[in-house]
Amino acid sequence: MWGDKKTDAPAKSPLPQQQPQPLQRSTASTETAPVFPGEAKKMAPIDSTYPATSSSSGIARLGATLHVKGEITGNEDLHIDGTVEGLVQLEDRKLTIGASAKVTADIIAREVVVYGNVKGNLRARDRIEIKKDGSVVGDLTTARIMIEDGAYFKGSIEIDKTGDAADGDKPAFRGARSTAAASS
Repeated sequence: MWGDKKTDAPAKSPLPQQQPQPLQRSTASTETAPVFPGEAKKMAPIDSTYPATSSSSGIARLGATLHVKGEITGNEDLHIDGTVEGLVQLEDRKLTIGASAKVTADIIAREVVVYGNVKGNLRARDRIEIKKDGSVVGDLTTARIMIEDGAYFKGSIEIDKTGDAADGDKPAFRGARSTAAASS
């Protein structure tokens, strides 16, 4: 069985090879690069449905089955659906805690939106939103806060006006401040 020699199969014919093509150069040089024999392969076109990694508007995603222990830092928006323990620091970006997420971490970001569960302190330069099914146990520090009906929150809230100071040049903020000053 194992030692039996099989009858020789007919030899396969080699693959046809393409004729070498001279390499075109952008310079005025007439020399051509050496062409290696073999099959030429073309690269697949870039799939436009997959976002480019260099895009500043892209959102990174941490999937529901992923578990991260440690520190997450970066310079792009992040959507977390999995489990995170540690520190999440996205200074000038938006962090979204998905409905299936369980985050036990201190969070520092420009904006934080919570649909899932967070245990830890949240600091957002711009705003914090806790959606109706969201749960936060920890202290919040932000310029603006929104807690929807049905959301769970246990902790303290500190409104930090220094985050607002950067927006003070916008006309809507100037008008709101002058109205508040007039009523005082």
